[in-house]
Amino acid sequence: MAASAKTVAIPDQSNNGDWTVVLPRRGKQRKNFPKLRNREDQRTWSPTDQANDTIRESKLLQKMEMCIKKLESSQFYRTLVEELETVPFLESLNRVLDSESKMGVVIYGVGSIENYENPRLQLSLAILLKRKFSWIESLEVFDPILSATECRLMESFGCSVLSVNEQGRRCAEKPTMFFMPHCEAELYNNLLQENWKVKLLNHIMLFGNSFEIYEQFVSEFKNSPVVDSSNFILASRKFVREIKIKTVSDDYFGAFHDSSWHFFSPVSPLELKFIDL
Repeated sequence: MAASAKTVAIPDQSNNGDWTVVLPRRGKQRKNFPKLRNREDQRTWSPTDQANDTIRESKLLQKMEMCIKKLESSQFYRTLVEELETVPFLESLNRVLDSESKMGVVIYGVGSIENYENPRLQLSLAILLKRKFSWIESLEVFDPILSATECRLMESFGCSVLSVNEQGRRCAEKPTMFFMPHCEAELYNNLLQENWKVKLLNHIMLFGNSFEIYEQFVSEFKNSPVVDSSNFILASRKFVREIKIKTVSDDYFGAFHDSSWHFFSPVSPLELKFIDL
């Protein structure tokens, strides 16, 4: 179901792409990313199921390999790579890298790659980008719903699964890409709050939900709960450069629609004084 002109629709990956007109995910599998103020509140995490099922892992490996192959040969992927090689994107990328030659990628909220195709497509894109571009150094992944099987599979593709639920609060002390397609607003908000300093924000490139669409949504639905979890998102609109991607075909709409690259470029602490931290 497509979004109307008056609503913003985001697919809920917990039910394989069904639509909802509110931006935060709803339902029994809503991800456990509460609003936290301190790093001390972050908690050590491990998957609850530790069973080693080789047949299950083999089936998942086959699913991922097929998904990567499908995505790599798609017009969607070719178009996205072409966009990443344009002058506007490279200018923004080089500004984030500054004097560094590489950056790590942190993938939050990937979802269940075993049960649903959209998370598999999203992870496949991150894996393909690392293979394609030498400036991507590493892939770190976290989602509280990941199974041990999924964790082992991700590690076989060169990903490191985090053992701490950071709640999105990774401090970007060095250039970092945050890969967060279709996460909840409060997770983006947590990330920005943790890095609400000129130097740190300039270290971030973010792939995720369009901040422009959040702004449009909040302006139309002022009583939405999204408003309370979007204050840093909305404040960043003053100094964020957003480059929207093209989904090209319906096959990739569910996984990547309304997604953008975001680059932050505040030049003065005065631009960050909208709120008392």
